[in-house]
Amino acid sequence: MASIFTRIVQGDIPCYKVAEDERYLAFLDINPLARGHALVIPKKETDYIFDLEADEYQGLFLFARKVAHAMKKVIHCERIGVAVLGLEVPHAHIHLVPINGIYDIDFSKPKLKLTPEEFTAIAAEIAAQI
Repeated sequence: MASIFTRIVQGDIPCYKVAEDERYLAFLDINPLARGHALVIPKKETDYIFDLEADEYQGLFLFARKVAHAMKKVIHCERIGVAVLGLEVPHAHIHLVPINGIYDIDFSKPKLKLTPEEFTAIAAEIAAQI
């Protein structure tokens, strides 16, 4: 069965898209730790990030870097934190989280509740910087 991320790639489930090319997709996390929290995925479904082919792995991180730079231009934060957990969805992905301190990337924290309009505006702001 396709992962939820594969279904997003296929257009079966909508997302708040930030960036896309032929191999990768970045979109806002719908349960964000911070305003602008994004997920970066390869379009090819691979469960474990370290199972990606070397060129796919490198490309994923280069794509994430581009997204992080765009995020930093529009989200007020000290840094864009990076996390790879790999347990919640069986599809390799990178979390890009705007942070001001080390505890800002604690996934046990309550998630933000944003409106669809807020998600749309944030995604558009970031996408405009790419």
